[in-house]
Amino acid sequence: MTVTEGGTVNMTCRVEYNDNTSLQWSNPAQQTLFFGDKKALRDNRIELVRASWQELTISVSDVALSDEGMYTCSLFTMPVRTAKAYLTVLGVPEKPEIDGMTKPALEGEQITLTCITQGSKPAADLRWFRNEEEIKGAKEVNASGKTFTVRNSLQLRVDRNDDGVAYTCKVDHVALTQSPQQATEVLEVHYAPRVEITNSLTFPQEGQYLKLECVSKGNPSPDPVMWTKDGGELPDPERMIVEGRELTFTSLNKTDNGTYRCEATNHLGTSSAEYILYVYEVPTTPPPPTTPPPHPTPPDTAVLLDSHASDRTVTDERDPNALGPHGPDHALIGGVVAVVVFVTLCLIIVLGRYLARHKGTYLTNEAKGADDAPDADTAIINAEGNHAHAEEKKEYFI
Repeated sequence: MTVTEGGTVNMTCRVEYNDNTSLQWSNPAQQTLFFGDKKALRDNRIELVRASWQELTISVSDVALSDEGMYTCSLFTMPVRTAKAYLTVLGVPEKPEIDGMTKPALEGEQITLTCITQGSKPAADLRWFRNEEEIKGAKEVNASGKTFTVRNSLQLRVDRNDDGVAYTCKVDHVALTQSPQQATEVLEVHYAPRVEITNSLTFPQEGQYLKLECVSKGNPSPDPVMWTKDGGELPDPERMIVEGRELTFTSLNKTDNGTYRCEATNHLGTSSAEYILYVYEVPTTPPPPTTPPPHPTPPDTAVLLDSHASDRTVTDERDPNALGPHGPDHALIGGVVAVVVFVTLCLIIVLGRYLARHKGTYLTNEAKGADDAPDADTAIINAEGNHAHAEEKKEYFI
């Protein structure tokens, strides 16, 4: 039988055949507890539950570790018959305690956290958790009488990430049926500040509203922070308003250009960050384009078919600048015609010069003898009557 320390256990002894002989319960020290229904030991924790010739049941309340051992039920016949039962008492571990927690710890400091629990039987198991994540420590078990003292140590080199972290030690034991025992300590770490500047605009322009925030993280908190411009005080407190960690510009202008510095300090150190502000001019509105954009074809444009002409486009008179769809084709045709005319004129000029250089004489036989005639009539007569050389009449054209 197994019982938790401080609990209650019932011990029952039964016999099938009994000739009216009483049953007896004895403790590990061989002291008689009950003989039949008669109580033999003065111990208020021991009570009779049921007594008959076939059964003897007793109860032990508020069980202590000293109650552990071998219990004997006897039937006094010849020979005496016995039955034995071993009672195991579980030692409940005490609530754990965490030692070594210094508050506050300094960043970079090495500390040792030790979790201790006593009174467990068998030895309890201790586990460490950083928030909800289990971490490993060094366990040590020492016996103290019938119980055990268990330690689990955890060594840490703390940094700013450990600030506010909960370290929990949990006890696991067979006697803890409901929930494990545990202890929790929240680590506080002091560290020097770190500073960065955030801005509300990525492209600040003249006349805009701008807010710079000095984000400083440190423990203790470095409040207040200090704002400076180009190594000196802020020049215009009416437009540059400091509220806590924020620097606000109500209306930017070119005179705000410069380097702004935020500085935070606590007893562990000082940190600063800089922001270079350049205010851009507001872009002017571009002038309207000088060339009107192309117009889409008016909805009332129509195409007419003529029996004496090809397609002709008629446009709406309300748009004098509108061009027909064949306007670019007419310009191209005109250019081609001009080229053809120019080439033709060049050819005529070249041919004329060639003919002028090869010009000849046209002679006929009717004019022969005209040089010797005194007058034209005689020349004609001589020419017409000259039959001697009729067969020689030829024409030459060069």
